[in-house]
Amino acid sequence: MPVAATERPRDREEPTLLEEAERLAERNPGYRVEILGGQITVTPPPDAFHALSLTDLTYALKAAHTEETSVVQGVAVWLPDGPYDYAIPDLSVVDGDADEHAVESTYYDPAVFRLVLEVTSTNYAQDVRTKVAAYAIAKIPVYVIVDRKKQRLHVLTDPFANEYRDHRVYAPGERAELPESIGATIELDVNAVLEKAGRRS
Repeated sequence: MPVAATERPRDREEPTLLEEAERLAERNPGYRVEILGGQITVTPPPDAFHALSLTDLTYALKAAHTEETSVVQGVAVWLPDGPYDYAIPDLSVVDGDADEHAVESTYYDPAVFRLVLEVTSTNYAQDVRTKVAAYAIAKIPVYVIVDRKKQRLHVLTDPFANEYRDHRVYAPGERAELPESIGATIELDVNAVLEKAGRRS
């Protein structure tokens, strides 16, 4: 007598993409785990030049560290272009009450981010392409890229759809003025920023 095929009940539900990303982060301390465009990305720990440049950039942005705004490292932004998408910028300027705007656990509403900054590393294409679209879609007003490969500093402003309408590229010897919308008047010495960041191909 033939036996009808039956579906085997699952022992447990499949983990969500977010749960899988959090599991990877727990198993890989020091690695940066993000979900961009519905894909989990895992970036190895940065080198010393990368870390030192972030320290110097934090000091360079100190005028934006006030009661109204804060300069923070490694704070996750919840991205609207996927159900579980989030990014962890190297450095950000956020509203002073950002801690009151968690969307999911330790992921924060993009509306509280005034600036995000990435120092390129092994994930070069992600920083200069994927995250440009992701941060623009999230309407983060200012995106700064310290491009170690091409030795340039990019300041992107005026997000529209999946791009920034204003993209200024600065070379060593120039000074990059950041928009006052971040909460302070700040000019970055491009040569000093790139020198501290070192070259990464």
